[in-house]
Amino acid sequence: MKKLLTALALSSTLFSVNVMAEDLRIGFADPLSSIDPQLNNHAGDHSVAQHFWSGLTGKDAVNMQPGVAKTWKNIDPLTWEFELHENATWSDGKPVVAEDVVFSYDRARNVPGSVATVKGFIRTVDRVEVIDDHKLRVITNVPDPLLPTNLSSLYIVSKHIGENSATEDYNSGKAMVTNGAYEWTGYTPGDHVLMKRSDTYWGDKPEWENVNYRYISNPAARTAALLAKDVDVIDKVSVSDIAKLNQTEGVNVWAYPGLRALIMQPSFNPEPNQFITDKAGNPLKENPLTNQKVREALNLGINREAIVSRIMQDGATVANQWMPAGTFGYDTDTKDIPFDANKAKELLAEAGYPEGFKMTIHVPSDRYPQGPETAQAIAQFWSRIGVETQVEVVPFSVYSAGANKNEYAMTMIGWGNGTGEGTYAMTSILATPDRERGVGASNWGRYSSPILDEALVQATSEFDDAKREDIIRGAVKTVMGDVGIIPLFHYKNIWAARDGLKVVPWNSDRTVAMQVTSETAQ
Repeated sequence: MKKLLTALALSSTLFSVNVMAEDLRIGFADPLSSIDPQLNNHAGDHSVAQHFWSGLTGKDAVNMQPGVAKTWKNIDPLTWEFELHENATWSDGKPVVAEDVVFSYDRARNVPGSVATVKGFIRTVDRVEVIDDHKLRVITNVPDPLLPTNLSSLYIVSKHIGENSATEDYNSGKAMVTNGAYEWTGYTPGDHVLMKRSDTYWGDKPEWENVNYRYISNPAARTAALLAKDVDVIDKVSVSDIAKLNQTEGVNVWAYPGLRALIMQPSFNPEPNQFITDKAGNPLKENPLTNQKVREALNLGINREAIVSRIMQDGATVANQWMPAGTFGYDTDTKDIPFDANKAKELLAEAGYPEGFKMTIHVPSDRYPQGPETAQAIAQFWSRIGVETQVEVVPFSVYSAGANKNEYAMTMIGWGNGTGEGTYAMTSILATPDRERGVGASNWGRYSSPILDEALVQATSEFDDAKREDIIRGAVKTVMGDVGIIPLFHYKNIWAARDGLKVVPWNSDRTVAMQVTSETAQ
């Protein structure tokens, strides 16, 4: 735990507002698509879900801890046995039983309306066998050493309520019978989620009795809400506000190394794209992004150091692959991507585009911190090498629909790497899209590599950590050699809170009330 800047002497009275000592108000950045914990694999959905639900394993996928299951063991290469907490209950008082797990895994495979399926977390699960109410076996279709890690992100919902409920019933509260640390008390889409501490939760009780979890998409508005004492904690602090917050009495800034990478995804659709034309605005006969030399030119045409220092104000670290240095699967042989505009121009000429072309890149307005600003900088860099680039900024609801259909020429995605190792991105944003198998759900550019796909199969089945990491590192070499994605930087996780509060992250960039404690509770 570190502060980003040296803290000033803080006043303990500045934030003494009329809020109950056991209440907490969080201003969060990631949009929420639903309260239904199995609808979409979105960061905001996960952050909210972790208050209400648990997977078989829980809390922190990097350092595995119990969830609904108190213990688990690998019986043979295809069989894992889980034993549930005997005192685990639903918020209506009924016990959590093995049949709830069976129902949850069946439901998660096909939730109507999903645009980012969660079934990738259980893609290796063949079936669940119930031994008794508190013991079950998960049989996989291939050996899967990462099964406990992946199951932490697949939340268990109640069978007795869920089998007669749809997504709208979770949003309305009708189906919100929960097994987590908090119970649902209200939800206004696009605004806030209200929750209270659960009296039936079998685990450690959180400090906060009531939580108001407010969606504030604009970074400046989140900072303003904290300074106005409307909220107690904000996440994804704008780098432009860090200095001001550190100079404000009664405010602490908390910064940690992050796993989330900001990545550009070129479209691999060979058909002409409406967002790519020649310099005169005429359609091109084919998509130039399918030419590897063009992708290499675009990769070399970005000055990442300038983006990190000027736009992110050192609130990020330069990326050369999807995982940051020091994590499981990071490939040390993959070097930093140089900024070389002259080489980029040469590659464009070699690819048959000596005059370049025009392109529009798309970015959501309300999703990734400094995303639009980063896109504008990239557009300037690419325009200088001959690819005249414009940026179209749209709400995420519009953006995600177009991105999922591979309509755009170039998309931006912030990938959280929530399992703390390289196969999560391989599964979701790099594997050849296959909805039935639950892979490639967020592969918006439709990158496809048989080598990568085979590496994912091998890594999924390899129990030896050293061998599995070598497989992942090989996959990094494949993807970066193909320029299947264009990584930009890894965010630092930055929170700000009123004096007297401490924020300690769990994993990736989730924001939950249980991360926040008062100094008196230390």
